[in-house]
Amino acid sequence: MSNVQSWLSAFRLRTLPLSLSCIGMAGFLAAAAQAFDGVIFFMCCLTTIFLQVLSNLANDYGDSVNGADHAGRKGPQRAVQSGAITALQMKKAVGVLITLCLASGSTLLFVSFGWDVNALLFFFALGLLSIAAAIAYTVGRKPYGYIGLGDVSVLIFFGLVGVMGSLYLFTKQVAWDTALPALSCGLFSIAVLNINNVRDIDSDRQAGKFSIPVRIGKKKAAIYHWFLLMAGLMASVVYVVLNYQSPWQFLFLLTTPLLIRIGLAVAQKPSAELDPYLKQMALSTLLFVVLFGVGSLLA
Repeated sequence: MSNVQSWLSAFRLRTLPLSLSCIGMAGFLAAAAQAFDGVIFFMCCLTTIFLQVLSNLANDYGDSVNGADHAGRKGPQRAVQSGAITALQMKKAVGVLITLCLASGSTLLFVSFGWDVNALLFFFALGLLSIAAAIAYTVGRKPYGYIGLGDVSVLIFFGLVGVMGSLYLFTKQVAWDTALPALSCGLFSIAVLNINNVRDIDSDRQAGKFSIPVRIGKKKAAIYHWFLLMAGLMASVVYVVLNYQSPWQFLFLLTTPLLIRIGLAVAQKPSAELDPYLKQMALSTLLFVVLFGVGSLLA
C-alpha cells in the first residue's frame, strides 16, 4: 500500500456520510424555516469533515498506543497498528487537522455571526470542546471511549450539538422541538458505534476497552441496538406529529426496512461478520435525513 493510500485509509472516508448527516438535518430544518444559507452550509460541512477526520486519526493513534488495535482485532487493520504510518507521523497529522478545524470553524462563525462577540465566544468554546472530545475518545491516560462513555459523546456531538448547534448558525434562535430529529441523528450514530463495538467485542475486552457491548455482552448489546433504532425513528415521528402539515413528512419511514435488516444482522450474525453493516447503518442514516428533509420541504 502506497503512502497516499495509507493516509486515505486512515482518514476512514466511509465515516463521512454519517458525520454529514447531522449537518444535512440542520440544513433541511433551516430550509423549512426559510433560513437556509449556502455558504454557512458549506462551511458547516467542511468543518464537520475536518472534525471527523481528526477523530479518525486520533482514534487510530490512540487505539494503537493503548493496545485496542492488535492482531486479534476483527475490523480493518489500522495505519499505526500495521506500521504503514508511524505514531509520530500520526501525531503530526492530528496537529494539522486541529489547525484546519480551528481555521474552518472560525471562518464559519464569522460568516454566521459577524462581530457578535458573545455568540463568537460561545460557539468557539463549543468548537474547542468538540475538538477535545474527538481526541480524548481514545487518546490520553483515561480515554473516555475505554470506559463506555463513547455513546454519550456521540449522542451529544452527532445529535444535539451537531443538529441544534448547526441550525442556530442559520436561524439565530433555538426551537426546542428540533431536539427530536437531533435525537434521531444521535441515536442512529450511536447505532453505528454499537455495531463497531459489537464487532470488536472480543479484542476490546482483551485490551481493557470497556465499551457498552463489552460491559453488557453481545446478546444485550443487540437489544440495545433495537432500542437505538426504534427510539431514533419514534423521535422523528413525534416531531412530525407535533408539526404536522402533510403525509409527506413521514417519508423518512421508508428507511424502516433497512433499519430492521441491520437490527436483525446485529442480533443474529457473528461479531466477525458485522463490518459491512457499519457502512450500511451510516448510509441508512444519511438516507433517513434526506427523506426527512425532502418530506419536510414537500409538506
